[in-house]
Amino acid sequence: MVVARGVGRDDHGHDGPVSAPDSPGPTVFVLFGATGDLAKRLVLPSFFRLVQEKLLPDEWRLIGSGRREKTDDEFRDDVRAALEQFGGLTPEDGPWDEFSAGLRFAGGGFTADDPGQLLDRIAEARGEIGQDAQLVHYLGLPPTTFGDYTRALGAHGLAEGARVVYEKPFGTSLESFRELDRVVHEVLDESQVFRIDHFLGKEATQELRALRFANGLFGSSWDRHHVSAVEIDVPETLDVADRAEFYDATGAVLDMLVTHLFQVAAEVAMEPPASFRADDVAAARDEAVRRFRPLQRDEVVRGQFEGYRDLEHIADDSTTETFVAARLWIDSDRWRGVPFLLRTGKRMAESHQKVNLIFRDPDDGPVDPDDLPTRGNVLCFDLAGDGALALSMNVKTPGASIDLGTTWTQIPLDGLSGGDPLPPYVRLIHDVLTGDRALFTRPDGLEDVWIAAAEVLDDHRRPESYAPGSWGPESAVRLADPVGWVLPG
Repeated sequence: MVVARGVGRDDHGHDGPVSAPDSPGPTVFVLFGATGDLAKRLVLPSFFRLVQEKLLPDEWRLIGSGRREKTDDEFRDDVRAALEQFGGLTPEDGPWDEFSAGLRFAGGGFTADDPGQLLDRIAEARGEIGQDAQLVHYLGLPPTTFGDYTRALGAHGLAEGARVVYEKPFGTSLESFRELDRVVHEVLDESQVFRIDHFLGKEATQELRALRFANGLFGSSWDRHHVSAVEIDVPETLDVADRAEFYDATGAVLDMLVTHLFQVAAEVAMEPPASFRADDVAAARDEAVRRFRPLQRDEVVRGQFEGYRDLEHIADDSTTETFVAARLWIDSDRWRGVPFLLRTGKRMAESHQKVNLIFRDPDDGPVDPDDLPTRGNVLCFDLAGDGALALSMNVKTPGASIDLGTTWTQIPLDGLSGGDPLPPYVRLIHDVLTGDRALFTRPDGLEDVWIAAAEVLDDHRRPESYAPGSWGPESAVRLADPVGWVLPG
């Protein structure tokens, strides 16, 4: 199978391999919110993995920025504890000494009025590895702070030539998105901006492109004539107790639907890009989002698991949804009339991250459609872990009868020869270091996301109740009729 990012047109318009981005030169990586939950769980373990994979520049420094005063050694101790808890670090892991040597800390906070220690620490780092070292700022902070920190970067001369990484969500509504986008572009050029949605960094999400565009078997059937429904299904057994206060201010629609699930839907729905270069891929993805029909309340089910309002930090009358299912329509010639069924929730029966293309049954020939097993042909992209592909087919049951049955075949992506799957955050941080923006979102597509979700985001009615360990409200099961959810429901 051809790797998607390696195929396209060169600068002269010729088909052929696209050269990989230049290897990163000396880099100073500034991690805002370095002592926060996101940094501990995802960013710092991912940076350590880059050391293990030898994917960092030869010369680099990582400066943690925070309000508290902290020595470099104290920060190293904090990072070590985080890696042991979330990154599986053991005393035998040799790269720790190499990794810890590049860690620094800048206390005193960072605002437009007061940069704290950060300017001095950046100057010291550049004195050690080179005055021309690339600056990368990672905002591992609450989205409500993005505007203030962006202004502060501009005020202290840290924006010019830098790359800036924003976590999701980039805004919380159409109005807040537009205001944040205005602030960002007052300080930065769009080419400097990297908006992370880690579902785009998953191996199986990227495999969508390779399977579709490098295999005629699937590319020729990627449309409404062959596909009866697309399901993007991300149920979770996880609770929200460890971050209840954050979650109650966010909810499943904002946390998952308008970010991860919409972006994956666009990956499935997009027209073939002109090439696999970053701008062409992003343009194709954004054009798909532009075709999203705005969600209607009668095609969205919001749920809340029983006992949610009993959690600490949750109001007794909270209307925050912990579950959402939606039927999305895409008004393009390719997908008109095909439902995109999106579902995610907490405290559900099982945890999965799957994209399923459900193919239509044959409507002519000697086989009676009523004799076919339910959902006989399904192409499944398993987004969890290192990713996998699976395909179900109708086959004759071996034996004397002529009965038909359904069987699955699966291809784990970590088993492909020469494969070296990277976790999404590792892949995306590496792409930031090399300047590859193919897997990051753009403002034109994001604006259309907020437009498509506006009515649901304004829905503050009490969600339907569902039992923990179930598949959500019963009405969400009916939402998928007549094809039904591939996962039980």
